[in-house]
Amino acid sequence: MVRNLKISLAILLLLTLLPGTAAWASPAMDQLRSTVDEVIRVLASPDLKKPGMARQRRQMLKGVIDQRFNYEEMSKQSLGANWRSLSSSQRAEFISVFAELLERSYASKIESYTNEKVVYQSEKLDNGYAEIRTLIKRPNDQISVNYRLFDRGGKWWIYDVVIEGVSLISNYRSQFSRIIGESSYADLLRRMRAKLQETQSVEKL
Repeated sequence: MVRNLKISLAILLLLTLLPGTAAWASPAMDQLRSTVDEVIRVLASPDLKKPGMARQRRQMLKGVIDQRFNYEEMSKQSLGANWRSLSSSQRAEFISVFAELLERSYASKIESYTNEKVVYQSEKLDNGYAEIRTLIKRPNDQISVNYRLFDRGGKWWIYDVVIEGVSLISNYRSQFSRIIGESSYADLLRRMRAKLQETQSVEKL
């Protein structure tokens, strides 16, 4: 009886300590994992790998990603102080263009997925914000990917992704600030639209 109880306690402790287990995962981690699992499901679908299904697969990925990424907050943080000088219509325009750029960039990267394992390492919660550390494990290496999220009415939204220690948003903010400083906001928007046009042309090849 005592031995069985010790074994049960040991198993419970192990489950509590394992990365990504439901025993200790917060709503933030549960929701992130749900999104990642859905993305993997789309990528692994044999039907969506068939010739002529690339567009539909990309649309399905977009639908999943859009439910977890908060493009307004990402736009605001990427522009930094420059965000305050924009009108409501300019902000809406920027969010639309930036969201499409992010979607295309993110989708093109994850479409190279080939059964890598995603390990949920830890999470840090702080007053409505969370950072969840994960590892993408490959046969010969691994990539650290940390997700930064915030809570809005019980739904956790991603506002930044840190890959191998490099923040996606900080990287964009540095680029955007430099372009605006050297030229103008209008030139930044023009370059972003040109980049979109470029990626659209490549996808048609």
